[in-house]
Amino acid sequence: MLVTLVAVSEVVLRSRLENQLRQRLVDRAVVADALVDRLSGRDLSRRLSGDGVSVALTTASGKTYAEGPPPPGSRPTASPPAARPSPVAGVAATTQDVTRRGSELVIRHTLTDGSALVLSVDTRDTAATLRQVRLVLWLAAALVLLVAAVAVPLVVSRAIAPLRTFTDVARSIGHGDRDRRLRPRQPGTELGRTAVAFDAMLDDVVGAERRALDSEDRLRAFLSDVAHELRTPLTGIQASGELLLREDPPRTEREATLLALLRESGRATRLVEDMLLMARIDEGLQLEPRPVALRPLAEQVVQDALARHPAARLEVSGDDVEVRGDPDRLTQVLGNLVDNALHAGAGTVSVTVRADAPDDVVVDVDDDGSGVPAEDRERIFERLVRLDDARSRHAGGAGLGLPIARGIVRAHGGELVCQDAPVGGARFRVTLSHLLPNLEP
Repeated sequence: MLVTLVAVSEVVLRSRLENQLRQRLVDRAVVADALVDRLSGRDLSRRLSGDGVSVALTTASGKTYAEGPPPPGSRPTASPPAARPSPVAGVAATTQDVTRRGSELVIRHTLTDGSALVLSVDTRDTAATLRQVRLVLWLAAALVLLVAAVAVPLVVSRAIAPLRTFTDVARSIGHGDRDRRLRPRQPGTELGRTAVAFDAMLDDVVGAERRALDSEDRLRAFLSDVAHELRTPLTGIQASGELLLREDPPRTEREATLLALLRESGRATRLVEDMLLMARIDEGLQLEPRPVALRPLAEQVVQDALARHPAARLEVSGDDVEVRGDPDRLTQVLGNLVDNALHAGAGTVSVTVRADAPDDVVVDVDDDGSGVPAEDRERIFERLVRLDDARSRHAGGAGLGLPIARGIVRAHGGELVCQDAPVGGARFRVTLSHLLPNLEP
């Protein structure tokens, strides 16, 4: 770029200076045409000379006058060269009439009185000026290159310093420092916005990694708990089978053993079915939605619970509202919640159905039991988690009822949470959306 700049500057300057010299000769020829009738030959020659212009004037009577610096060769004469036709008198001179002779620019012009005028100017001064300009340009180019060689590495090093920070942070994170971040001081710049986006990406990646590790830990714990839960019924089944094979117990004892075997196999079957249902919930539970009247559904759940627990006090109240959902799955949810309250030792369980917001329906299952501590209200929805007062595997189940109930509710686009009940126990609140208009019976 610097070489091109020097070359173009020299060409442009040379053309400019030479055009100025040509125009100077033409202007002197025009002045001569205007003054030829007013001044004598000597005075006209003196008037035209100056600024490096040499004049040779031959009058019509044959007198010759010369003014100005002598040309580098012989002094030009007024007689034109044989190869060039004489100019026509009275025709204005133009730059096309200027010719080059060695280092000179020469114009030959015939004045209106027939005098022959030769004007010349030496271009050696122009060439010297061009050499000086060329030298200055090359020195300036060399200085620019030197400054660039020193300054550019410093500027670039300072400019890419944030990139080195990027590299250091990336390496630190790769070596295990997952909390390392860029945190740019100037987030409004291009690199600052890039750093902010990089930090956000790191937060997402680290969060995903932690969730994956937590999920892996939960999976290991889940498999361990499942194995532990299955071991008890399988051990009972094996013991009952071995007893029947080794001995020939009396009929009464044999029937009791077979009953225990069936009971343990049923527990194992329910546990496997619950785990399969949890797997389907994780993959996306397939529902068969249709309009469902919640209060009649709750009354049926309560009737079924009373058949299993005749001494329990169960009641249903609230509005006749409908939602769009899978009636079998919603029955399973309410059944799990009512059974959970009864297994927790509640004396009274009430189910309340009401319209909450324009598009929401709320079902509250309240009991007067011991309640659920605040720190355990989310933990009870984890798989295979049972509180200490419900650790009996016979009465407390495998700890999958509440996770299954929440999974089914969320598959319906709703939510299941645990709260304090007004009567002092626990309240499990089911919130469902897509409220349908009440249907007349």
